[in-house]
Amino acid sequence: QEQLVESGGGSFQAGGSLRLSCAASAYPVSPYVYMAWFRQAPGKDREAVAVMARTNQKSYYADSVKGRATISQDNAKKTLYLQMNNLKPEDSAMYYCAAGPTSGYDWYDPRRFNAWGQGTQVTVSS
Repeated sequence: QEQLVESGGGSFQAGGSLRLSCAASAYPVSPYVYMAWFRQAPGKDREAVAVMARTNQKSYYADSVKGRATISQDNAKKTLYLQMNNLKPEDSAMYYCAAGPTSGYDWYDPRRFNAWGQGTQVTVSS
């Protein structure tokens, strides 16, 4: 089982930027070919923010963050990143790193992923 640890959360101002990191104990490893960032606000469902296929680095983004977010990786550092600009108060949530194998689920479905970090809190104030 892959071990994932998120960092980089905190308090931010609207219009600012953040960069979250996800360190893996063994990165990359098979069969975890998909890496993702999810977020969950109190009382809300967990939603996919960005997903990347490590095999070809093809990425997918939620409509709410398109044009503002970039998911990337550094294999040498065994780290996944989420860069997000022009932060909005509605971006406030607990952000989770996740990993999973190929499956029949859609790219945004959390059921696709079977390794999760503990999360890092992001709070955006206006």
